[in-house]
Formats: sequence, C-alpha cells, structure tokens
Amino acid sequence: MNFFEYQDKARRSTRWLVLIFILAVIAIVAVIDLALLLVFGFSNVELQSDGSWFGAMQVQENIPLLTGGAIATTSVIGLASLFKTVALRGGGGKVARDLGGTLVDSDTSDPRRRRLRNVVEEISLASGVPVPEIYVLEEESGINAFAAGYTPADAAVAVTRGALEKLKRDELQGVIAHEFSHILNGDMRINIRLMGALFGILVLALIGRRVLLHSRFATSSRSKDGAPLILIAVAITVVGYVGLFFGRWIKAAVSRQREYLADASAVQFTRDPQGIGGALKKIAVYSDGSYMRGDTEEISHMLFGDGSKMMMFATHPPLVKRIQRIEPYFREEELTELAKKITREQMRREAEEERREAAPEKPRGPFDPRNIIEGIGSPELERILMAAALAAGLSENVKRAAHSTEWAPEVVFYTLLDPDADIREKQLLAIARHMGSESESQVRALLAASGPIQEEHRLPVVEMAFPALKRRPPDFLKKLLETVEALSQADDRVDVFEYLLARVIARDLWEASNPHAVRVSGKKRLAAMSQDALSVLAILAQHGSERPEQAMAAYRAGAAVLQLETGALQHSDLQDWAAVLDAALPRLDTLKAAEKQKLVEAMITVVVHDQQVKPAELELLRVACELIHVPLPVLTAPQ
Repeated sequence: MNFFEYQDKARRSTRWLVLIFILAVIAIVAVIDLALLLVFGFSNVELQSDGSWFGAMQVQENIPLLTGGAIATTSVIGLASLFKTVALRGGGGKVARDLGGTLVDSDTSDPRRRRLRNVVEEISLASGVPVPEIYVLEEESGINAFAAGYTPADAAVAVTRGALEKLKRDELQGVIAHEFSHILNGDMRINIRLMGALFGILVLALIGRRVLLHSRFATSSRSKDGAPLILIAVAITVVGYVGLFFGRWIKAAVSRQREYLADASAVQFTRDPQGIGGALKKIAVYSDGSYMRGDTEEISHMLFGDGSKMMMFATHPPLVKRIQRIEPYFREEELTELAKKITREQMRREAEEERREAAPEKPRGPFDPRNIIEGIGSPELERILMAAALAAGLSENVKRAAHSTEWAPEVVFYTLLDPDADIREKQLLAIARHMGSESESQVRALLAASGPIQEEHRLPVVEMAFPALKRRPPDFLKKLLETVEALSQADDRVDVFEYLLARVIARDLWEASNPHAVRVSGKKRLAAMSQDALSVLAILAQHGSERPEQAMAAYRAGAAVLQLETGALQHSDLQDWAAVLDAALPRLDTLKAAEKQKLVEAMITVVVHDQQVKPAELELLRVACELIHVPLPVLTAPQ
C-alpha cells in the first residue's frame, strides 16, 4: 500500500469513524431515556383493587420526557465535542503543550535534544515535509512518543524524557520514523478528530461521577426527593462508562492495525528493523515500559506504546506481536536475557550495523517514476543518508541562523540572493526598505561568513527555518512574504526557486495557522480537470528541454501516463507559467488520492524523459507536488 492508497484509506476511516460515533451516541441516548423512564415514567403507576396496575403511564405522555432526554444528551455530547475540536485547532503543538511538553529550541546545546532534532530533521528532509515542532515530555520516564496535528505543516512530534535517555540513536530513529508514518499517511488528522469526537462521549463519565458525589448530600438528609437524584446519578455514571466503553472500543478499532502499518513503514524508512525493534524490546524489559504518569485516556490511540496498564480494548497490539512482525524469529523468552545485555550490546553493534546494512537491489533504476512513487511517504535509507549529507554540507553559521527565531527570516532572504552583484545590491536595498537596516546587515553578515549558497542547499535551509518562522506573529509574516516577493522581482523575472519559495512558505504558514481548514485530498477525478493537468505537464516539459521537439516528446510521454490526448505544445501559451500554475494547482489539489498518484507519476515521467534532469526541473516538480499536498522525497539528478 503506497502513500496515495493510505490517503484513500484515511478518508474511508474518517467516514467509518463518523458512523461509529453516531451509533455510539444513539446507544447512549437510548440508555439515558431508559433511565429517565425508570425514574419518572412509572412514578404515578398504582395498584388497583382488581390486582392490575394502572396509572399515568402512557406512551404519549412520556414523549416529552424522552425527547427532552435525547436532546439534552446529544447537546452535551455535541457541544463537548465541538469545544474540544475548537480547542485542538491550535495544531499538534497544542496537544504536546497540554501534556506538559517542552519545546526543543532550535539552537539547543543539550546533546540528547540535539540528537533528537538531527534525527527529526533528517527524516523530515528525506520525506519532503516541513520540519515539525519538537517537544519533550520532561516528567515522563517511560519510553513513548506521538505525532499530532491536522497536516504536516502544523505537525508536532513529542517524545518522553525516558525515550531520550534510554534509546540509542538507531532506536530513536525508528520511533521517529514510526511517527512520521502517521504524519504522512493521514493518521494524525484522524487521531485529532477522534480526540474531539470522543471527548463528547467521555465527558458524560465525568458528569456522572460529579452528580453521584453531590447526591451524597441528598441521601444524608433522608429526603424522599433524594432517591430520584441518586438514581439519575447512577444512571449518568453508568452511561458515562458506556461512553468510555465505546470510546476505548472505537480507539482500539481505529489504531491497532495502523500501529502495525506504522511499524512496517519505520523499517522501510530506516532499513533497520533492529532500530524500532530495539525500542520495543526496551519498552518490554524496563519496569516503567511505555507507561506515562499523566492522564492518557484522550491520547492513548496516538502514542507509540500503551500509555497505561489498561488492558481492555488496548489501543496497541501486544509488544511481543509487534516485535515478531518486525523480527519474525524473536521469542518472548529472549526478553529475560535481553534485559541484562541490551544496553551495552546496542552501543557496540551500532557502528557495525550501519556499515553492514545495505539496500536491496531493485529491478528499476533509482530515478524510475515507480520507485519515486513507492518512496513517497516512506523514503528509503538512501534518502535519509542523502538528507543527512545535505544537512552536513551546510555552513554551521547558516544552520545556527536557520534554527534561530531571530535570524530565520534573514536566512530565507539569504537563499534568494542573486549571483549577479548589481541585482544582489537591489535585493539588499529591498530588504532594508521592507524589513529595516538591521535585517539587511544580518543578511550581509550571512553572505560574508558563508558565501553564496549552493542551489541544492536552498530548500533544505528554508525547511529547517520553518519551525522558527512559525513562531513569528502574523503581521511580521505578512511583511516577510512581501519582502520575498520583492526579492523575486528584483531581476524583473521569477525563477523556479523564487516561485517555489514564495508559494510554499505562504501555504505552509497559512496551514500552520488554519490546520482545521486544510484538506489534503478531495473527490475530483482527472477527467474533470484534464486541461489543468496537461498545462502542468507542459510547463515541466518546457523547463526541462531547450529544444521544442524534446519538450514535445516529454510532454506526450507524461500525457500517455494519464491516457489524455495532447495537442500541439505552444510555448507562447505558457509564457506566464507562474500564473498558469497558480490557477491549475489549487484545482488539482482537490483530486482523489489515487488520481494524484497518476498525476505525480506523469510529472516524474516528463522530468526524467530525456535522462538529463536539471535543477529547475526538480524544483518545479517539488513545488507542484508540495502544492497538491504530496511530500516528495529528496531527489538527485542521475549522472
């Protein structure tokens, strides 16, 4: 199952979740109405002289009672769910902070947190998604982690202090790769919606306990009026636990299979089953395992491991089964011996395993369209190593600046500086005019310290700077985007990277502020927007070939993948290619996931058709995929 099939499955899971939620609400309403009927509906029934029962118990007379109970129950559930959903619009960072998470600073000097940030950045760059916010749950000594958010742009990854202290780098990499699988495959959005929906059901348990507590005062007075109150309190408490039953059942049904899939994806990410396998083994052998001190009822389905010892409807498969899925020959008896030697053994084997591990041969080349499609959502070890090499090749000054909230905007401006000295001076003056002289001085300092940035480093640097940019206020970000536009226009033309930077930053910042309004896929088919798809393929073909006949051949090859008829490719029709993309890509973003897969395969076919991939082609492919919510992995041009 690939990225696009996961997107379709996520959409189907959401519809299934809504149906189950509605059925749970109906069941709870039925129990509430039955309780009301037992307490109030028979209150006036009397025994007659002939031995029969008679009284005011009439169906029509109890309709207002039952209707009122149904309305009150659904209102409480609906309002509570709505309240929680609105509260979660702050994105993944809100969930992490509510659990006591501490944001990992971009320039942290703590070696464990620096290692965590490096691992997250490597996998993020390899996956083609913005670097998420990173949190540490300082009070939690168990080994656990989670990813939360509506979209990759507002995602947050959190790990416990125990995970930082007890896991080696390869094990931590396996855990983070597992969480990135949830980010890329749409699980986060389902999990956030599940939190909001289930809060409305679970809140009844809280109300029931509170009413039951206060009912003690009624019983102490021995008042006859206290009996109905006690019955109502007991009924609401029972209903609350019925809701808890349904909530745990829904969470277990949604999350258990997804945990197996995320474990498998983590192995695909890292090509190291002993990484995530080692993390699961350590959870099994440490006394505190993955358990957490805080209340994990709401987020139990989001965690890497079980958050508590609750066994009924567990949201995660048993640890031994998870390990055996990754390492088929593992036996539970081995845990006793592993508990004694796992710490020292992992340190000794780490370097040797990295040298010995090799990617299996594939029948297709590394830049074959099908290989790239298969790598979306689960980049292989080569991509991660490539991302690590890119990050290692960056100047330390630039990396520190990208991680700094104060310098991150200037890093973005630095990536846009033109090689031509005259144009560069115009750009620096534009920075001073829009952002002030201090900002201009900082950009000049970066240029003087590190020299002009290499083309392949521009996008990774911007993605590293994204978490710091998100912390700036909206007014500042608006001014930043205006400055980016001014720098792009300094030479009276917009190149591919300038277009990419302006559009992707604007999109990601908007999505980070409005995660609830983002839709990563739609319901449209390519047949309904074939002209938009052909326009994108034509623009890619023109940027990749200087000769018209080569561009036409590449264009037709991509159109053949979509099974679309092509006309003559007129360069004059696409001179304003940026405007054409601005119109076409938002519409193509509404395609179904399976239709997006076809479109991406067609675009890749165009790019690699002549076996000579230019940087502009790769950047244009990247921006097209970004704007239709497809995270393209790190790519390099074939030699």
